[in-house]
Amino acid sequence: MARFEISDCCPTMPGEALAGADTFFELGMKYSSGRSVPIDYVAAHKWFNLAAMRGNQDGIRLRREIAAEMSDEEIAAAQRAARDWIREGEHALRAAA
Repeated sequence: MARFEISDCCPTMPGEALAGADTFFELGMKYSSGRSVPIDYVAAHKWFNLAAMRGNQDGIRLRREIAAEMSDEEIAAAQRAARDWIREGEHALRAAA
């Protein structure tokens, strides 16, 4: 699974739009289409899941579409990655703000 730092793609101040639904959606698009990164459906699902949690309707739809192409194990890994990001990544953003 590819790793990608959210700060590498988003030149905003921590705590502003950095953790917004649109940012997460764009990361999901990058990983699902292979834009500037290798295609990684687990990572794409994670970012679409985070976008969906913040109300992005396209994130909800695309998360569902990608899940149809993934194994149960891959979906579970993506869900764990989203939970880990919520627990660790968001706290790091708050600390940097």
